[in-house]
Amino acid sequence: MKQQVFEQKYQGCWSRVAEIVSLGKAGYDEDFPNLFRSICHHLAIAKHRRYSPQLVERLNAQVIQAHHLFYQHNARFKMQWLYFFVWQFPQTLRNNYRFIFASLLLFALPMLAMGLACYLNPEFIYSMSSAEEVMKYEAMYDPSNNVLGRERDSSSDIQMFGFYIKHNIGISFQMFAGGMLAGFGSVFYLIFNGLAIGGVAGHLTQLGYTSTFYPFVVGHGSFELTALVFAGAAGLKLGYSIISPGAYSRLEALRIAGRDAIVIMYGVAVMLLIAAFIEAFWSSTAELPQVVKYSVGAVLWAAVLGYCILSGRRHGS
Repeated sequence: MKQQVFEQKYQGCWSRVAEIVSLGKAGYDEDFPNLFRSICHHLAIAKHRRYSPQLVERLNAQVIQAHHLFYQHNARFKMQWLYFFVWQFPQTLRNNYRFIFASLLLFALPMLAMGLACYLNPEFIYSMSSAEEVMKYEAMYDPSNNVLGRERDSSSDIQMFGFYIKHNIGISFQMFAGGMLAGFGSVFYLIFNGLAIGGVAGHLTQLGYTSTFYPFVVGHGSFELTALVFAGAAGLKLGYSIISPGAYSRLEALRIAGRDAIVIMYGVAVMLLIAAFIEAFWSSTAELPQVVKYSVGAVLWAAVLGYCILSGRRHGS
């Protein structure tokens, strides 16, 4: 991209940053963090492409001024974690809704299809799982168990908490990192995990284990399943940037896509941590009435979806 085209394309962003900086705290608004990150990126591009020293000096001066306002004169950003979870993470999810929708389809459709197939044909589960694995699933959700979702001789809740973290984050990382294979890795892991979850659900349903399996998954599923879909979306975004980089080089497009993808994965990691805690200490309890588990599960699903859809929106938008 020629320097003249580059300046014309991003002049609006630079003018807005200059306006906010000139007004100081009085002019600060919710767009400034994104504008600040953008102008830092523009400075890096200008240096890399060896644009004129005047442009580089101008952008560098703006970055220094914006950095001062961002980190020195705004108390809200002393608690970056609060900004991240209240605004940045849910806003990034909404900005990438197309990838999330594609990830949801790749995950949910195979899950529903496999679940129906295993429900209608009890032998179909063996097309994906060995006999030993199927027996393990049945033992984990046997209505006679005192603890659900694990074998009877399994270890303590704290140890299972650690196991769930390792297991779920491992799956989410596969979905995310698979995007580096032009997105095909993410597609594979989304479909595969959808089939695996749907197969277990359909098989246990046809066995009549609905009183144990669904009360077990309804609580932590709101965090775990949505997090896996988000991880897949992050991977798909990376893959799409490689397949269709637009006006950028593939490496540059990947870097740009990676900014949103990393934000999503930070949120995914926290969601899976919450899911693991619920799964280890709440979902596994067999003594609680089903109505309690379903009620709590409904509240958690409403909270997660409401947070993703509504949190961080500007007033009136």
